Amino acid sequence: MTSTNSSPIRLVIHGGAGTISRSRLTPEREQAYRQVLAESLTAGHAVLKAGGSSVDAVIAAIVVMEDSPLFNAGKGAVFSHEGRNELDASIMEGVTRMAGAVAGVTSIRNPIRAAHAVMTNSAHVMLIGHGAETFAAEQGLTIVDPAYFYTQHRWDQLQKAIAKEQVVRDHDMESSAPLPNGDEKYGTVGAVALDCYGNLAAGTSTGGLTNKRYGRVGDSPIIGAGTYADNRSVAVSATGSGEIFIRAAAAFNTAAQVRLQQIPVAEAADRTLAEIATLGGDGGLIVLNAAGNFAARFNTSGMYRGAIGDDGIARTGVFPADPIS
Repeated sequence: MTSTNSSPIRLVIHGGAGTISRSRLTPEREQAYRQVLAESLTAGHAVLKAGGSSVDAVIAAIVVMEDSPLFNAGKGAVFSHEGRNELDASIMEGVTRMAGAVAGVTSIRNPIRAAHAVMTNSAHVMLIGHGAETFAAEQGLTIVDPAYFYTQHRWDQLQKAIAKEQVVRDHDMESSAPLPNGDEKYGTVGAVALDCYGNLAAGTSTGGLTNKRYGRVGDSPIIGAGTYADNRSVAVSATGSGEIFIRAAAAFNTAAQVRLQQIPVAEAADRTLAEIATLGGDGGLIVLNAAGNFAARFNTSGMYRGAIGDDGIARTGVFPADPIS
């Protein structure tokens, strides 16, 4: 049943930020990305329009991107040095600041659902590896053979990275050596939502870095770094240089500026990204407050992103000049 609450509804998503070039992103590829972004927005909006929670909207939106091979999350995840797809995800709701996360999982089809199960059905915030997979199975989540995550272009990307002894950030397609087959797949996916009850939520999901080693985990499953939500300020999901976003506590940093300094969401995001730049990093943030005001900011040449509100119109963008509001 649709709620009659006066609070606006809003969903903002991202599919990764990086050095996206118009010369390499063909119109056909751009349309493919925009189509999945629109499907993600439509799925999350349907939850919100029906009176569902911001948490459920975030999950619905992210699952669409996890199930697409276009993004580095779920089905489209990159390979580690050992030839595994090691997935991370987190989710947080803004009312009680409950949160859940999983890291280094290899057999959970939708890590964002596992993060939610950790938040709602355990006494913990983060579970990793085999333990997280056991928990997810006990919760009745879809478990798949790790081969489900195999895609040829990701495997080719790993072989090229190993040959060059590089760790490849998935959202950098214009590194010193072009990725195989003109690979234009970008990292981390995320969503922030505001429901009709005025509650915020945020979620993030990723496959990490191509050729990562030693169980590396980035910012995406770390509450306060890649994900944060607080009804008193904002909901945030990040994408970019994971190690730098951790060091800058990027998501919490942004929320704290809004709550304590009362500055606009776009300015808070820009300040955080400026700090990240001074530390040698780059990327993007989506930020949403309880009034429905949002920003999708990045200090790279592009970020896959989109937004949808009460009017139900899904707006998507890639490059800086693309409007999503």
